[in-house]
Amino acid sequence: MKLLIPVVFLCSVLVFGQKTVPADYKKIPEILDNPELLFPFIVPDKKYDYWSVLRNNPDPDTAVIYESQTPDFMTLNDPAPGKGFFQKCLGEDCFSYLLACEKGKTKYFSTEQQLRDFIGTVDNLPEAILIANTYGYTVDTSNSLGSSYKMDDKYISLYLTKLINNAENKESFSVKINRKTGKQEVKSNGTY
Repeated sequence: MKLLIPVVFLCSVLVFGQKTVPADYKKIPEILDNPELLFPFIVPDKKYDYWSVLRNNPDPDTAVIYESQTPDFMTLNDPAPGKGFFQKCLGEDCFSYLLACEKGKTKYFSTEQQLRDFIGTVDNLPEAILIANTYGYTVDTSNSLGSSYKMDDKYISLYLTKLINNAENKESFSVKINRKTGKQEVKSNGTY
């Protein structure tokens, strides 16, 4: 009897402590785990003549990540920004920034907040993931606790991950993004 109580307790902790994703969530497609592949899905709230996402690289052929419809002629009068979003390192190819042409004037979006403002209303799953990326959440296609979603008219709800201790551990988060405002509600689901 003394042995039975600890065994029952441990079994109940294992059974009820299992972290699972609700059945109404779908798996995020693997292609959406790379932020550079999300940019073509952006539907800006404002009308721009042209916009593109670039990485800080002096070679114009490798700098472009994505371009909307290219105009016949465009002149850039301003230098590229000295910083950008998704900063990975120092030097070349370390960050991205967005350039938009509005009524003949160049406008740069070089911070995570500016990228969120450019996106505005969350129109689709890639935009929701991109917004979550600006807060440090990523898609982990190896586990449903880091790569699941559901959508309705008001919210896009995601299960995403953050790396802890240089990727030794991963922490799952429930991220609920308001489609109209882009604001999010976040809850930790613990490590996995």
